[in-house]
Amino acid sequence: QAFALFVKAKEVPVASQCPAGGDGVRWRCCRQAFEELSGIHRHVALQHTADIEQQAGVTAPQTHAEETSSGSPDPAGKAGGLNGLSHSSPEISCMLPDTSHTSYDDLTCKVGEVLLYYCYCEVKDPEKLCAWQKALCQHLHLTGKVRVASEGINGTVGGSKVATKLYIEVMLSQPLFKDILCREDFKISAGGSHCFPDLRVGVFKEIVPMGIDPKIVSYKETGIHLSPQEFHREVKEYLSQASQGQSDTILLDCRNFYESKIGHFQGCLAPDIRKFSYFPSYVDENLALFKDKRVLMYCTGGIRCERGSAYLRSKAVCREVYQLKGGIHKYLEEFPDGFYRGKLFVFDDRYAICSNEDIISACRYCGTLWDQYKLCSSQHCRQLVLTCQSCRNKGLTACCAVCQEKELQMTSRASGQTLKEECECTQRRPRIPIEHVLQRMLEEGK
Repeated sequence: QAFALFVKAKEVPVASQCPAGGDGVRWRCCRQAFEELSGIHRHVALQHTADIEQQAGVTAPQTHAEETSSGSPDPAGKAGGLNGLSHSSPEISCMLPDTSHTSYDDLTCKVGEVLLYYCYCEVKDPEKLCAWQKALCQHLHLTGKVRVASEGINGTVGGSKVATKLYIEVMLSQPLFKDILCREDFKISAGGSHCFPDLRVGVFKEIVPMGIDPKIVSYKETGIHLSPQEFHREVKEYLSQASQGQSDTILLDCRNFYESKIGHFQGCLAPDIRKFSYFPSYVDENLALFKDKRVLMYCTGGIRCERGSAYLRSKAVCREVYQLKGGIHKYLEEFPDGFYRGKLFVFDDRYAICSNEDIISACRYCGTLWDQYKLCSSQHCRQLVLTCQSCRNKGLTACCAVCQEKELQMTSRASGQTLKEECECTQRRPRIPIEHVLQRMLEEGK
């Protein structure tokens, strides 16, 4: 009944739309026009389930599975009705793009793109921005992750090319991002909505989880941005000097070890850390390494360098701190065969995208060149493992011997117990590695 009433409320008299008496629009919702009953039914089922439940007096139970790693409720669910703003409210609906001239098939086409972007700016009402983002992504049938905070927004979303194009246009027209966000800030790669299991939109303290209060280390204190062309020249000069043992520069990878393992800049220093939240501690433990040095920093899309460079500068030990604008993503657009070798790790179901044919990593079992990640096959573990097809065919699908054994035990017990990262891969890895000498890095640069 609630569903039927909701649809009925969206009905528009044909005469008002088509005075001549022809077949006019019969339903209108979220600035979209529907001529067939099946069309409006499909739209309402996809976009307005929460509104119908609320109208019917039904509240969906909050389950443990809907909680995020931060311990807060699922961001996508949280955003739906904050501050009284459901995504069908007039205030939200008027901020959505008109898709009445776009077919459902064009919006949901499997052949699409993945967008990666961020924008640091002052957000006075993160909850409202979060609600709008959730509505916008659902409206365009996008999946992915969007983090909203008082310091800005960070997103990676996938969908059809029509949908991603509309998303970019709407984001650029949003007054909050005007004169800050530009078209070049969106990094685009082949993919689609299938690259993510679902849509997650939420409000957080930081738009990139470094674990430092943005009020203490602000994005406003960032390093000097270098274009891909400028960064390329700097790396070329650095490698030339490093080969002669004369460099006063450190080429610093701000990413996690499993990212740099399958692809990195030649001659870089890649910290053996598992999370970006460990980066500040890594800097603290290795201040002598950075003393009086010029630092060239880079990451996937540039956002980690914004906070990472600000933290490094706050220590007042480096002579200069530079960062690659747009990250590796933008560099590879300009220099696919430049100084970055291997694959670029991405945080979705693709795991990596490539620009060159180099393979710089190896199967953890047989040592053959291999760079295609898979999740550890043990139910209790969520680590990524490099194991070639030949080894996988032999049953070597876990990240380590401990996980391989636990997998056999759990299979025989069928307990269904799920744990995370309780294996030798984690136990043997120092949380914060200490770089005793820089010579190793320089030798690798040669």
